[in-house]
Amino acid sequence: QNMVMSFRVSDLQMLLGFVGRSKSGLKHELVTRALQLVQFDCSPEVFKKIKELYETRYAKKSSEVTQPQPHRSPETLSIHSSYDRGSTVARTSISTTNIDYPALYGKYLNGLGRLPPKVTKPEVRLVKLPFYTTLDELLKPTELVPQNNEKLQESPCIFALTPRQVELIRNSRYFSLCINKMSFCYRICYTDTSSPQEDQYPPNIAVKVNHSYCSVPGYYPSNKPGVEPKRPCRPINLTHLMYLSAATNRITVTWGNYGKSYSVGLYLVRQMTSAELLQRLKTIGIKHPELCKALVKEKLRLDPDSEIATTGVRVSLICPLVKMRLSVPCRAETCAHLQCFDAVFYLQMNEKKPTWMCPVCDKPAPYDQLIIDG
Repeated sequence: QNMVMSFRVSDLQMLLGFVGRSKSGLKHELVTRALQLVQFDCSPEVFKKIKELYETRYAKKSSEVTQPQPHRSPETLSIHSSYDRGSTVARTSISTTNIDYPALYGKYLNGLGRLPPKVTKPEVRLVKLPFYTTLDELLKPTELVPQNNEKLQESPCIFALTPRQVELIRNSRYFSLCINKMSFCYRICYTDTSSPQEDQYPPNIAVKVNHSYCSVPGYYPSNKPGVEPKRPCRPINLTHLMYLSAATNRITVTWGNYGKSYSVGLYLVRQMTSAELLQRLKTIGIKHPELCKALVKEKLRLDPDSEIATTGVRVSLICPLVKMRLSVPCRAETCAHLQCFDAVFYLQMNEKKPTWMCPVCDKPAPYDQLIIDG
């Protein structure tokens, strides 16, 4: 990473062209692409190319020096990195003579797992959240890899934002009257590729962004004796702690290593409201009245194997959630009952505490399966 961050634009373009990636863009965009390459797809060939570009550049630089400078070695590189919102510059000198390249290559860079070159493996997928519309994927779900046998582990990740992402966040803050609808969400789940995974926190979780710790949802208090308190595992909003500039951001997650494997992902999202979801549901979720009539006829159809005949179906116009008259009758496509609940209150309740369970039959009723009874 230090070698890549010291490259000039021409060096970065040569490296990206070597692996067949786009060479266009400003320098900070090229640096971001190159760092992602180092973090997640650094094959021996790529590492050799980085070393070759690095040694070629500094060998040429040292040969052009006609007079030796005191207290300075041609084998020493001064690397500048800005962390304090681009204002404070930290200088670190590292020697390239004692770097063990094979040992460095064999480790997981940034504390996050990566796949061996040319090995295909199913990717971890996170469930879609109705109140979040994903605009950009800054970090695909990536496994947290233990670095030692300690129970408490740390996994850092370094990245830079694009000018477009910075502009979206700033415009959102300006036009939303302090309600930041665009945000960077950090999601954690089990490393399981069999199905889309729900958010799940590891034990002893702590998330640090640059120099500050981010608040993580706490446990719900339990009134029942002997029942462990539950914790709502939701996306963690990191926006207020990130540098909205060309400076690199650093996220460090601390987690307990107790046998289970977890993956993390970072996304730029637009946060939706219950009113927006209701409007979308009214646009695409209204079912024709004939479908409801057909369902009633199906329930009233005589079953020859049953000694009991159904002569009527009773449905209440009172919402089971708030005990008020239904305004937008709604139910899930997977529900077998005709009884509806009010979509307005159902969406508002899930906006505050997402459970997505039908209040009639107590079975899952996710947003993408909701219908409005026409």
